[in-house]
Amino acid sequence: MHPITPPHTVSLRVLFSFLHLVTSPHLPHLINPPSPFHTHTPPHFLTHSTHSLTHFSSLLLMANPVVVRFSEFYENWTGKLEDILQQLLQVSSQRTEVVKTEQELQALVSTVTSHLKEYYTTKWGIAHDNVLIFFSPPWLNPLENAQLWMTGWKPSTVFRQVENLKKGNVLVMTEEQEKKMEELKMKIKMEEEKVEREMERQQVAMADRRMVQLSKLTSRARSAGSEMDSVAEVAVKEVLAGLERVMKASDCVRLKTLKGVLDLLTPMQSVDFLAANITTLLRFNQWGKKKKDMAGTVLNANQEK
Repeated sequence: MHPITPPHTVSLRVLFSFLHLVTSPHLPHLINPPSPFHTHTPPHFLTHSTHSLTHFSSLLLMANPVVVRFSEFYENWTGKLEDILQQLLQVSSQRTEVVKTEQELQALVSTVTSHLKEYYTTKWGIAHDNVLIFFSPPWLNPLENAQLWMTGWKPSTVFRQVENLKKGNVLVMTEEQEKKMEELKMKIKMEEEKVEREMERQQVAMADRRMVQLSKLTSRARSAGSEMDSVAEVAVKEVLAGLERVMKASDCVRLKTLKGVLDLLTPMQSVDFLAANITTLLRFNQWGKKKKDMAGTVLNANQEK
């Protein structure tokens, strides 16, 4: 297994923050800060030297129209996913009382997969405008962000879900199904490693001489002019294009994993699997929101003391 983080002192999170910074319209104010002799009040982020680059990047993200647009989409998409989950759970729990035909079950499975594809289609369209937001998405809660692997869920976790369903006798698979599932698992594992190697290569690229040169220009030059524009344009475009490739490659592995698993299961097994998979996804969303709200309440209480 190749490590995701190479032996460099450059933090990936800081590099993302730096890229947000150099592509921000506020950059000129940071390169050419107001004179200390000016009487006007300087921008808030210039009055506190302890503000980190990452914190400033977070402030930019919250006001980013691309973030706002996708956050609204994600909230609506998650709401529809909850409705779909209720349908899956109802069919799963009433399998003996209300018998569904294979065609009806397959239609329900298709509804789920179409909804999932809508997420990736929208994500890819927006990522072309700003891919960085998907590597640390502000619309996710801290618990969800902690589970991220290359902008989403890690494909191999699906096979742990399948094993848990088998142990609980929710999925009773034939010997042939289990053999093919194991083959798919090994194939997906190799696909994951391929994506991780590409991400490692991108991290190395972000830490190369041109990015270091760009960092020096943004921190020292007050009249960088065309030199900075030229270096920034080439370096940032290359990095963003590379990260977009990583994101799309990881999403393709996710979709390939879901399709591979569903192709091996019967329609009823697919309903049970999707119900468990979506339940896990939504639980992280709900638990994370609850913990975040509790933390906010405690923080506000402490500030009032």
